[in-house]
Amino acid sequence: MADEILTDYQHVIETFTFVTGSGGAFEFKVNGDLLYSKKETKRHVEPGEILQLFREYIDPGIEPYPRSK
Repeated sequence: MADEILTDYQHVIETFTFVTGSGGAFEFKVNGDLLYSKKETKRHVEPGEILQLFREYIDPGIEPYPRSK
């Protein structure tokens, strides 16, 4: 999850901090804004959901960083 964000959006991220919680808590925040909370949704995150939330937050028009082939 973090690797997808860092790979695809390295050109727009200045700093990235991953903080683990206790008791199975999982929250995803960008610039202090809560984008996902396992506690609030009462479910695990779906595959690709965090990346999609990040894309929508920063700007859907920002293209991912080009990957080498």
